[in-house]
Amino acid sequence: MRRITIEDFEHLCCLQKAYKQEIGEDLPSQEDLERLRAAIEKEEILFFGHEVNGQLVACCSVSRVFSTFLYEAAGVFEDFYILPQHRHQGIARKLVKYAYYNSNISSLTVGCADCDLEMYQAIGFRIPLGNMLAFDDT
Repeated sequence: MRRITIEDFEHLCCLQKAYKQEIGEDLPSQEDLERLRAAIEKEEILFFGHEVNGQLVACCSVSRVFSTFLYEAAGVFEDFYILPQHRHQGIARKLVKYAYYNSNISSLTVGCADCDLEMYQAIGFRIPLGNMLAFDDT
């Protein structure tokens, strides 16, 4: 497990595209990737990953925010993806723990679809915090 740096950006982009394709979302545009690069450079988002034989095969991100619930830094967990051939090998739990302990945060939350709830619970997200909603100004 290790932090993914800007030097790994091209490899990270490959995982991002595979992740988006697998969940049926549009692939990131060049503009999207440029904004992602800028956010990584400014450390607005931290990426972590796992390598096998020098190849990045898994990633996740933690976006740091300040929580007035704890009056400390908290993290939002996203971009969790493991290449299919590397799943069910214990990478997920290790990656989440690594990201948590190396993000300098006091809590880590994830928002997920109902179909992913059991998976996230299995890798350590077990404390329910109510409902998470996204704003829509239509």
